[in-house]
Amino acid sequence: MMTGHGALKDALRRHVETLTVDIGPRNLLFGDSLDRAADYIRDVFENAGLEVADQAYDYHGARVANLIAAQPGAAGASAYYVVGAHYDTVPSTPGADDNASAVAVLLELARRLPEIPLKAPLRLVAFTLEEPPAFTTRHQGSRVFVRACKRAGERVLGAVVLEMVGYTCPRQDYPLVLQWAGYPKRGNFIGIVGDGRSRRFGRAVLKGFKRNQRLPVESLFVPFRGWVLPATRLSDHASFWDQGLPALMVTDTAFFRNPNYHLPSDTIDTLDFGFMAELVESLTLALAELPGA
Repeated sequence: MMTGHGALKDALRRHVETLTVDIGPRNLLFGDSLDRAADYIRDVFENAGLEVADQAYDYHGARVANLIAAQPGAAGASAYYVVGAHYDTVPSTPGADDNASAVAVLLELARRLPEIPLKAPLRLVAFTLEEPPAFTTRHQGSRVFVRACKRAGERVLGAVVLEMVGYTCPRQDYPLVLQWAGYPKRGNFIGIVGDGRSRRFGRAVLKGFKRNQRLPVESLFVPFRGWVLPATRLSDHASFWDQGLPALMVTDTAFFRNPNYHLPSDTIDTLDFGFMAELVESLTLALAELPGA
């Protein structure tokens, strides 16, 4: 368990508590839970001084929406970076790590934006409908977002997708093909996963991450949009890969580390908020490293 950053850890905990305890499972099967989560995220974005747009669309008769936040004056930029996280869950879980941990980090990053010397515009996006049954379909929130970018002639310079970022443990598992690759045995690092087109973008992000020596970071770049190792495609970054856009998944390695994946036991008491606080620090440093458009 990492220590320090008391106020930041408390803020991250409050976000996760609101999403997982006050709201609970966040999907269309649980009344207005998805709308309540969206309202909470929108309020935090707006209180951070950001302009927020709802990218709403229909899903089998229900209105759902991605939330897109940007600093005042930057919302109309035609080239920009993206940091995103999905805010829905599968019905069986309160989704503390999957994916309230990532949403909490996204929200605290929003508060820090005025302090970051960005060289290009940035959009923070809370994606809806990442989980099954919408996953990989045209209704997946990140695929809706990428299609809209393409139609508008906009250029995504690079996307950082946060996917399960709050769990640490003494022992780390890996896919069979990576078990002898020399990655750490202890599950206390953050992973960055990219495809072949994302290497240049990934190097800039890693440069920033490595400036925070309190959070170990490991990287993996896979060819062929991740199809050689399908587990690397299991989040919203794959929506960008499939359109030839540079994107990275930032993750605690999900079910290779966290035994509570998609279970009722994915609760707030299992998370390492010191670890998450260090990730906010690393992301702050990484965004400052990104080149201009």
